Order: sequence, then C-alpha cells, then structure tokens
Amino acid sequence: MNDRSAFGRALRPLIAASLAGVLMLVGACASAPLRPDSALDGARVAISNADKAGAGQYANAELAEARARLTLADNAVRVEDMVMAERYARESQVQAELASARTAAAKAEAVNRDIERGTEAMIEEMKRAGDQR
Repeated sequence: MNDRSAFGRALRPLIAASLAGVLMLVGACASAPLRPDSALDGARVAISNADKAGAGQYANAELAEARARLTLADNAVRVEDMVMAERYARESQVQAELASARTAAAKAEAVNRDIERGTEAMIEEMKRAGDQR
C-alpha cells in the first residue's frame, strides 16, 4: 500500500506540470488567431470577377459595398483583429458574389427583352407577308 501511495505522490507534480503545459499551449493557440489570408483572397477574387462581369454598370451599390468591406478587413488585419478581418472579408466576398449575380440577371433580362423585340418584329413581318398574299 505504501509503495502505491508513494508512487502516486511522485507522479502528481509530473502530471500537474504536463497539464499546465498543455493548457498553456492550448491557450496560446486560442489567443492568437491566424491571418485570414484565404478569406481575403476569396474576397479579392470575387471583386475582380464582379468587375470583369460588368457589375460596375449593373450592380454598382453591391460592388461598392464589397470594396468597403474589404477595406475594413484590411484595416482589421493592420490592427491585428483577425476575427473581424475574417468576418469583413467574408462579407466582402458575399457582396461581390451578389453583385455578380445581379449583373448576370440584368444581362439575362436585357437579352430576353432583345429576343422579345425580335420575336415581335418577326410576327409583324409574317402578318405583312400574309396580308400581301
């Protein structure tokens, strides 16, 4: 019995030191979030894609909001607030994707109007051709 209790008492400081080390390691990882590089890159790519799609013409408000959120994300990185930086970067990406979607919808609507005009013109031509016979 004495051997076991002596062995247990000898292990207590080792276990306590190991536990303290693990807690310090976990605490260090939790307190220093990493730079949200992938979120920032995603926002930049989404803004670039929206620009290329013509969002400046069709969804300028959404594109401007995406750029503003990206600026906030960059500023948050500068002051080392990585949690807010990631949040702003994700919001920027969503706004840019919304701008792209609205641009695609506006372009599709314009194509549909052109097709309708073309169809109406063809119907008128067919009516004229039928009247001439």
